[in-house]
Order: sequence, then structure tokens, then C-alpha cells
Amino acid sequence: MKVLLEKEINNVKIKVIEGDITQEEVDAIVNPANNYLKHGGGVAGAIVRVGGDIIQKESDEYIRKFGPLSTGEATITSAGNLKAKYVIHTVGPRWGEGDEYKKLQKAVHSALKLAVDNNIKSLSIPAISCGIFGFPQDLGTKIIVESIMDFIKNQKHNFEEIHLIGLGQEIPNLFSMHLQSIIKD
Repeated sequence: MKVLLEKEINNVKIKVIEGDITQEEVDAIVNPANNYLKHGGGVAGAIVRVGGDIIQKESDEYIRKFGPLSTGEATITSAGNLKAKYVIHTVGPRWGEGDEYKKLQKAVHSALKLAVDNNIKSLSIPAISCGIFGFPQDLGTKIIVESIMDFIKNQKHNFEEIHLIGLGQEIPNLFSMHLQSIIKD
């Protein structure tokens, strides 16, 4: 884990991290999920491989009880063997489905609201929709950063720390660039 940028905004420590979300020591990590909470590939697959089958079993139980999540909605499960206590599963948009900007904002907002509702103080968020869902990484990371900043400035919360995370350099560099440009505005 490598911290690329750290800023305090509205009493919330925002860190951009180059690293593996499954190794984060936070209250909750955000999983960019699909509507049926089938965690087979990408970040979702890695979360279940490290966290264990309990995450998929709880996800399956949620789907049995309530049906698939709509794009922009979120739910929460335990985190199994992960260092985090919870996994917040949020469904971001697939690129090309229409109204992607608003849907990604809603997915981020839903995850943050669920974190507040569960008294989560530290949270790690990857580049939702910017992998297998095909969202352009530059635009997606910008929307995610803007959505988080809007939430912590305008919503009641008790966040102490929010991490923006990605494997390799590309996503963390984009998160850093967008965070720095918002701070300057």
C-alpha cells in the first residue's frame, strides 16, 4: 500500500492509495457489484477470493429476499476474512446504457449513505464502473471524487477517513489529479 496523496477536507482525511482494496484496514470497503451480486470477476471476484464464501452467501441471500439491485443502489454484507468489517456492494452503470454520469453519482451516494447508516467511520472506494463495466477511467474517477466531496460537504456523516484506491498507478494517479483540481476550485 502506497499513499500518493493525503488531504483533510471538512474534517475527513482523504487518502489516495495505490494498492489492493482487499488488504485495506478500514471499517468497510466498497465493492463495484453487478445487479445480481454475483462476485465472479474484477474487484468483486478478488473480494470474495480473499474474504471467503460468506460474502457471496450473504449476497445470494439478499437477492433471494429482495431481488436484484437497481443500478445506483447499494447493500451491505459482512467482510468474512477481510481486514475490513463490512463490504458495501454498489451497482455502478455499464458504459453505454445511458445516463451514466447520474447513475455513477447515485452509486457513490448510495454507498456513502449506507456507510453513514451503519456508523462506518473509515471507507475504501475503488474506481466503480471503470473496469469491466467500461466507464472511461478519467471521467469515472472525476465523478467519484466530485460525488464524495459533495457528500462530505452537504450531508450529515461521521466519516474520519475515506480512501480512493486502485491497483497499479493509473487509477490512483487519476484520483489524485481530480482531488487536487477540486481542492483548488
